[in-house]
Formats: sequence, C-alpha cells, structure tokens
Amino acid sequence: MRDLQRVTRSAPFLWTLALLFSVVWFVMLGARTLVPTDEGRYAEMAREMLATGDWITTRLNGIKYFEKPPLQIWMTALAFKVFGLGEWQARLWTGLCGFAGIVLTGLAGRRVFGPVHGPDTGLAAALVLGSCLFWAAMGHINTLDMGLAGGMTLALCGLLIAQSAPDVRTRLRWMLGCWAGMALAVLSKGLIGLALPGAVLIIYTVVARDWGIWKRLHLLAGLLVFAAITVPWFVLVSLRNPEFPQFFFIHEHFQRFTSKVHHREGPWYYFLPILLGGLLPWLAVFGQSLWAARREAVLPVSAASIDGRGFRPKKLLLVWSIFIFVFFSISSSKLPSYVLPIFPSLALLIAVYLADAPRRAWWLLGASGTLIGAGMLAFLPRMPRLAKDAVDLANYQAALPWVGAAAVMLLAGALPVLWWTWKRDAGLPRLATLAVAISGFAAVQLLMLGAEPHGRTRSGLDLVAQINAELTPAMPLYAVGLYDQTLPFYLRRTMTLVAHADELEFGLQQEPKLWLPTRAAFVERWRTGPKAIAITRPEIFDQLQLQGVPMRVIAHDARRIVITNR
Repeated sequence: MRDLQRVTRSAPFLWTLALLFSVVWFVMLGARTLVPTDEGRYAEMAREMLATGDWITTRLNGIKYFEKPPLQIWMTALAFKVFGLGEWQARLWTGLCGFAGIVLTGLAGRRVFGPVHGPDTGLAAALVLGSCLFWAAMGHINTLDMGLAGGMTLALCGLLIAQSAPDVRTRLRWMLGCWAGMALAVLSKGLIGLALPGAVLIIYTVVARDWGIWKRLHLLAGLLVFAAITVPWFVLVSLRNPEFPQFFFIHEHFQRFTSKVHHREGPWYYFLPILLGGLLPWLAVFGQSLWAARREAVLPVSAASIDGRGFRPKKLLLVWSIFIFVFFSISSSKLPSYVLPIFPSLALLIAVYLADAPRRAWWLLGASGTLIGAGMLAFLPRMPRLAKDAVDLANYQAALPWVGAAAVMLLAGALPVLWWTWKRDAGLPRLATLAVAISGFAAVQLLMLGAEPHGRTRSGLDLVAQINAELTPAMPLYAVGLYDQTLPFYLRRTMTLVAHADELEFGLQQEPKLWLPTRAAFVERWRTGPKAIAITRPEIFDQLQLQGVPMRVIAHDARRIVITNR
C-alpha cells in the first residue's frame, strides 16, 4: 500500500495519467456517428458557414437560423477548414470546452481550497468532474450546452481564483478571465451567460454579506473585455438582418423562459434524475458535500478582506449550484443538458468534502459502485427485452459487450475502495479517488461506444452511399414531411423542405421561396420537373403511392424512405 501510494504521488505517474486521459478524451470524439438532432444540426451549420463564407448570418439548410449565437459554429467551421469534415472535427469545440472545464476546476481546487484542505484537492476536483457520467458524456456530444458550460466554468473559476488571490495583479488577471468567460458563454448561448453569473453574485452577496466583493470585480476593465468580445457580432448581424433583435432577444429569451412556445416543458422535478444520475459514480457523497459546505471559515487572504468580512468560496459554490438548478427547473423550456454548468461547482464541493471525509463516505462510494456494477451485470440478459423492433433488438445486442465491460470497470474501481476502507489504509483518500475516477471515466466511454449502433441507425449514414450513387450536384433534393438533421451533413448539401417548417419557421417567413409549403406543390414539381430525389417517412410514402405519384425506391431504413421520380 505504501509503495502504491508513493507511486501515485510521483510526477511521472501524474503526467502519464494526464496524458492517457487526454488521449482517450480526444480520440473518443471521433469514435461515433453524429446523431440527430443537435449533432447533425450544428455540424451542418458549420459546414454551410464554411461553404458560403458568410461568418455573420448563421444558416441551417440554407435558411436563416437565429436561435443561438455563432461561437460554436465559428469554432467548428474553423476545425473543418483546418482538419477537414468529419465527426471528431464536428465535436472538437465541445471536447475542448469539456476538457478545459476539467482543467479549470482542478486549478481552482488547488489554488482556492488547496491551502486549507490539502494539496490533493485540485487533483480530486479534476478527477471528480472528469469522471462524472453527465460531464464525461456531454463532452463528447456536439451540442451548445457544453460550450455554455465551458464559458461559465471559466467565469466561475476565474472569480474563485481572483477573489482568493493575495495580490492585485493576479486578481485583475483572473477577473478579466471571469469577464471573458461570461462573454464566451453569451456568444455560445445568449444572455443567459451573463444573467446567471450576475444573479448568483447578487444572491451570494446577500447570503454571505460580502458587500466588498463588488469592489474587487474590476467592473470597468471587465465590461470593456466583455463588450469587446460580444458586441461586434450582435451589431453586425443586426445591421444585416433587421429582424434579428426581436427574434433573438424577445422570442429566444423571454418567451422561451416564460412560455411553452418551444414545446420543451417538463415537471418541476425534470432535472432531478438527470442530476442524480449524472453525478455517478460520486452520487453517494453528493448530499454530504452540500451539507458540509454550509459552514466555512472566511478565506484567510488579504485580498479577500477589503470589507473586513472576507470571501466565502463554498457559499459561492452552493449559491451557484442551487440557483442555476432552480432557475432551469422553473423554466417552461427544459432540455437535459441545461444543468451542465453546475457540475464543476458540485465537483469542487465533493472534492473539498472528500479531503476530510469520514470513513463511512468511502464505504458508501465503494458500496454504491459495487451495487451499480453488479446490477448492470445482472440486467444484461434482460436488455434485449427493451427493443421495440428488429432493428432495436440488433442494436441492443450489439451494445451488450460494451455495457458488460462498463460494469466490470465499475467493479474494478469500487471493490479496491472497499478493501482499502476495511484495512484503514492511510492513503485511502487519494487512492480511492483515483480508483473511482478512473473506473468511472472508462465506464462512461465504454457505454458511449455501446450506443454507436443505435446512433448510426438514427443518423441515416447507411443510406448515404445509395443516395450518392444517384444524386448529382445539380439535382433537386427534397425532404418531404420531415427534416433529417444529420443526413445533410453526410450528403454535403442542403435540401428543399416540403410541408415541414418545424424550427426553421422563422427563417422561412423571411425567405419563403426556399421551401414548398404544401405537399401538392411538391407533387406538381415532382411530376413535371427534372430528375429529383426525395427523403420521406414511410407513412407519407404510402400516401403518395395511393395518389399515383411516380416513385422508385433507391434506399430505405426503418425511419425513412428515399425515392426518385425517374
């Protein structure tokens, strides 16, 4: 045990661990097919931006699309320009944001809490966040919420480090980083990137009675940095598209929060199972970590004592976690990834708790990991029963080995923790944290690989070769009664929508010539026009057959049928 503890404290071990983690993290970005809707949508928007050269007006399927700011589209288009089109390039910005969040959380843990709770606190914070099921999974999915979470993590960690800094220069540097983080969050997903940290700061000021923090924010310099990053695009896009301000600021912010206009409503407890499941394998100490953070000593550094009260980082983390969770819970628009920004703050609280955790906490971690791993193994034979059809059954069967491997990994991390806890080994906190984190991260990646057959089925990738065998660059391509979010990226071209506006309704109101609003208009053009290809749903195909519409099937799967009129 002593030899193992000495090895894990050595610089070569830590650098090797960091290198292996980095390699696996970034290699896994390209291990799976892009899955609709988000992954295909944001990859296609970036492809179109690169193809058209228009870096101001964001478009989807050639249609104005102003639901979100362009930061992730810019970064993905740059990745395509440098590295070419592909899955890992489409996920690169998401992966970088998730990875940066882990590094920043570890750095904040070491610099803010390390002097009080020990030098391992920073490493523990990074290990906890990097192995949380939700963070490790969402870091490998091309969606905007990890970009938002990355910017907000920079804002949170910048604020924590700045307010803990013993000198003015360090405080200024990290506070400017905090302001830059909020600006990047705004360019990732809108005003929420400023509103949420601002509300947290106000609540923290009242709860902690830390009025002096407002003197330490470097407001003037920070606002200049924030404006320099955010204002140019908002001005340029509004000048080119006068309809943008009303849609973006009113419809996409106020109406999204207060109404069910996007049909993404859910009950008040919607995010609770997501939070609890997403914290695995650390869920067993989640409640204790929050409870232990209620009381803390004032941070003993001069920079935090301008008003005589001092900075209270645990209270800030508590306010951050609770307020953001409650904010999205009462919103009328809900999606699972909305709560991603609270995971870094929870990882820091868990790491601080583990630094001085009683022996029962390690029992709970080891026992919960063992139960989950054993439960997964016991459930394996029943997994195929979840299938709804033959395709689903094949996907579940293909996932079985990966789920089994993930279960074994969880057991491989949990059982040693139980053994070390029973032996009362002195190196328990460090070794147990490493074991749980490594096994948890590996299990998440194995589960992601197991989901690939299902994702490939949803993506329609297997139809691409058959479509391309008939499709020419000048040939019309229609999407009848649907818009397949991933196929356009893999086909490297846009489609003409037919009788299905969906989320592109606003853009089509601005440019109605870009679609066919009725199926009758499509049938007329289909009968009299040149050779064309259309993608539709099986039930619409049956209806077109009854109308006597000329069609030849060139490809199909369980979700879609591809036809031509010649």
